Amino acid sequence: MAYKDLHEFIKHLEEKGQLKRIKAEVDAELEITEITDRVSKKYGPALLFEKVKGSPYPLLINAMGTYDRMSMALGVKQLDDIGNDIEHFIDMSNYLGLMKKFQSLPKLTRLATVFPIKLPTKGACQEVVEMEPDLDTLPVLKCWPGDAGRFMTLPLVMTKDPETGIQNTGMYRLQVYDKRSTGMHWHLHKDGREIYDKYKAIGGKMPVSVALGCDPAVTYAATAPLPKMIDEMMFAGFLRKAPVMMVKSITNDIYVPADAEFIIEGYVDVNEPLKLEGPFGDHTGYYSLADYYPVFHVTCITHKKNAIYPATVVGKPPMEDCYMGKATERIFLPLLKMQFPEIVDFNLPLEGVFHNCAIVSIKKRYPGHAKKIMNSIWGLGQMMYTKLIIVVDENIDPHDLSTTAWKVFNNIDAKRDVVISEGPLDALDHASILPHYGHRMGIDATKKWPSEGHDREWPDDIEMSADIKELVSRRWQEYGIE
Repeated sequence: MAYKDLHEFIKHLEEKGQLKRIKAEVDAELEITEITDRVSKKYGPALLFEKVKGSPYPLLINAMGTYDRMSMALGVKQLDDIGNDIEHFIDMSNYLGLMKKFQSLPKLTRLATVFPIKLPTKGACQEVVEMEPDLDTLPVLKCWPGDAGRFMTLPLVMTKDPETGIQNTGMYRLQVYDKRSTGMHWHLHKDGREIYDKYKAIGGKMPVSVALGCDPAVTYAATAPLPKMIDEMMFAGFLRKAPVMMVKSITNDIYVPADAEFIIEGYVDVNEPLKLEGPFGDHTGYYSLADYYPVFHVTCITHKKNAIYPATVVGKPPMEDCYMGKATERIFLPLLKMQFPEIVDFNLPLEGVFHNCAIVSIKKRYPGHAKKIMNSIWGLGQMMYTKLIIVVDENIDPHDLSTTAWKVFNNIDAKRDVVISEGPLDALDHASILPHYGHRMGIDATKKWPSEGHDREWPDDIEMSADIKELVSRRWQEYGIE
């Protein structure tokens, strides 16, 4: 189902018993984080803090903080449904031949829901227009004791490529410096940074609008690893099966989601010196180090009359952002399998914080096949950040970490089966030899063939015969074992 806005999603969560309203006044500095962290670790409900000290706005957090709520957010029973939907949608076989033309009609109809609609009027996000903006009115969190200050943690940062005119939406944290400025955490390898560099070549001011509190499909789309030519709002339309309504910002030409709770408009002066941003308690479970980033100057804030501020807390998993990462894993698996049909499944374990570890099962067909897959994955966009890739045979479930570990611990010869790859790494990687650059490891835990230099016979796994397993299952109650 498509949620019109964040309010509708909150209503749905409440109807399903997945939301807890907190009526006691709480502090946005550290207290909300400690409450949320305890709830997250127990896989608890979404939290709506109705009274936040020093702010007139309630705060929603942990809204997508379980597998069930992440699926609810995207309108499906399970996250794999979306991947299957994408696979069917881009299967071109239904478009081939005159006899199949009618089969393509549902897909063409679905395609019509993808494109965002630009409204000629103001949106609900512009019910209140503040031309004297004050960021201090927002209940922006200071999450962890070592944080440099207060950070917006669920902002949809919207920019426009000065060469193509195509808009980009990404999720980049914003450290609040004062009432009218924040840091703009554009990493070196991110699309927002590339657009910034284009403006820097031109000079002057780069327009930016930031949306806070969109319907969950729009929020998730901002985090998705999409190709540059795919507008995040198009992807959101696909997910929600209804187009995203967009309106023009008040002070710049960027179009924003009409039903967002807040829009923060402004600019980045590309001629201005960078400013120190961070440290920040990050999704790696460690503080990311302070560094210099552009400054975002706020010129206007618009919002709904009954606006709700959205936030999330990142840190040692499991946290809410883990489930957004798992959504990406399941949604984009079919696309990965289309490029590499030998892939059966893959898992980005929560402990690997999305990008540090990938476990891949493959249908092995030739010597060195596992190493081919490692290098192929490292060549896929943001997958270049993956510090560890483990490849197992097709009969191994990569989500079964115990069995995977058993295969890794027993199936490898370190010299033959461990690959060290040198290249770019995530800016948040504190262990690399240099910022943005270091080494990655691949482990081939598949069964080895003689053609891979293993001259000895490879032993079979110990497994009980099927007839005995069936017998014991049938007689289990007779044994009196609980």
